Amino acid sequence: MSDRISEDRILSRGDLLKTWWRWICWAQRCYNYERLMGLGFCQAISNVIERLFPKDEDRAAALTRHMRFYNTENNWGAMILGVTCALEEERAMGKNVDTDIIDNMKSALMGPLAGIGDSVSQSIVKTILMGIGIDMAINGNAFGPIFYILGFTVYCLVVSYTMFFSGYKTGRNAVTKLLSSEKAKGLTGALKIVSMMVIGALAAGNIRARIIIQGTFAESKVVLQSVLDSILPKMVPLAILILVLYLLRTKKKSAIFVLLTLFIIGFVLAFLNILG
Repeated sequence: MSDRISEDRILSRGDLLKTWWRWICWAQRCYNYERLMGLGFCQAISNVIERLFPKDEDRAAALTRHMRFYNTENNWGAMILGVTCALEEERAMGKNVDTDIIDNMKSALMGPLAGIGDSVSQSIVKTILMGIGIDMAINGNAFGPIFYILGFTVYCLVVSYTMFFSGYKTGRNAVTKLLSSEKAKGLTGALKIVSMMVIGALAAGNIRARIIIQGTFAESKVVLQSVLDSILPKMVPLAILILVLYLLRTKKKSAIFVLLTLFIIGFVLAFLNILG
């Protein structure tokens, strides 16, 4: 019994799994200024090229094309590799697919998928998992770092596998369907909200700063921090977080500049007995 995805296909599921595994494990192992991920893409698809084209000159030409400049996000960008496998297979079967279609598809789609992947993988998923792991570690749970590593590994495997085989099965229409999907947009929005909640919880729980100004008003002792807490609990940590985000995102300052700024502000306010 054949393990092909479909009987009118050349590639077997084993061929595709091998290609996907090469991509997710080693696509980023040979970055360089000339091609970035080009060598990784070529190495990942080399198994498919050998399977589809028996002549050495055809293999050499295909591998040379796929070694050109290429750059995208590794997990979501696996869809492009899947689409490329499908198009190369159609070309090997004599269908109306030329090399320009394949090359232009890669160049056109690597940017949009990099934008989606970087936003979701780096800005949202990593933030959520790292926030949970850090909180566990701060509370003395040694499983915190392990949770982050395992969680992100599972995310990478599931997303890249799904994207790769979706790209292969739906061909050149795969990314169009992904970008126009309301479910994908809704999921991205929900993940952004969750990541903001995690950042807020980390700031409230781990930024330790309080106003120590106090005095007597109408024979009653007034503690300014208590007044602020009655208005908005954790107001000072929130102000510090807003300042950091303002310096990093709006003013485009470096992390070193932000750290020095916080150190100077903290030192001055502590010296004046304002902050404790």
